[in-house]
Amino acid sequence: MEPILIDLNDYVRTGEGANGASYDHKHDPNIMVKLYFRNYNSAEKELELAKKIYQTGIPTPEPGDLVTDGKHIGIRFKKVVGKRSYSRACGDNPERTEEYAREFAQMCKRLHATHIDATQFEDVKSHLNTLLDANPYFTPEQKAKICDFIANAPDADTAIHGDLQFGNCIFTEEDGIRTSYFIDLGDFCYGYPMFDLGMVYLCCHLNDESWTMEVNHMSNATAARFWDAFAKEYFGPSANMETITREVKIYAGLKTLIIERDTHCPMPQFRAMLEGTIY
Repeated sequence: MEPILIDLNDYVRTGEGANGASYDHKHDPNIMVKLYFRNYNSAEKELELAKKIYQTGIPTPEPGDLVTDGKHIGIRFKKVVGKRSYSRACGDNPERTEEYAREFAQMCKRLHATHIDATQFEDVKSHLNTLLDANPYFTPEQKAKICDFIANAPDADTAIHGDLQFGNCIFTEEDGIRTSYFIDLGDFCYGYPMFDLGMVYLCCHLNDESWTMEVNHMSNATAARFWDAFAKEYFGPSANMETITREVKIYAGLKTLIIERDTHCPMPQFRAMLEGTIY
């Protein structure tokens, strides 16, 4: 797939993550671009994946072309005009945190109820084992125990976002009606929903205040309120939250594999959820 050359002077930078930066077109409000900092192959793979996900009907921005500015490679998407992420919305309106958390939980429940063609997407267990093999920070003994845990986890054929942060779900609002979309689906696969929910818990409970403010635009107290409201909506008011929390913490620890891949450094604050449980 040959990338189309774009002039970055026609774009304005609007955001940045661990793997790349996003840009909006200055003159066409319907175009945005995501450029990768490194790993050219990941852009082509993510575009192919994005097109397959879009075809399932899961709400996500419409993918377009593979592009390059001559230095970096990326993907052009149809822009969701007037978007806000759920994390930014909570940061701007903390008094509405519970409302946004419940709505995000409903989005996640629909995602995790979506059965997908296993021949078209990767199993979450296979995906995590690939990341585990490439991770240089776990010992061989730790890797063996993590591998055993992954193998013995429940199976499912339903959709998994892979990096389920509330910053990776956006919405638009018109006449009081919100339309929501999942974004940054490069780790999308299928499997047991707890593999996804661990990231939600991690974002709400396992970070320094400064990190939560910088990445999620809210205080740790607001993030904790988000999890409480999210969990009650997702699991139901009669669910045993103590039991759920014990399980979800382990899956939060497994998200270390995603984070360490992106940051290229060990993350002991997240690995702590694996100590005394998996190893």
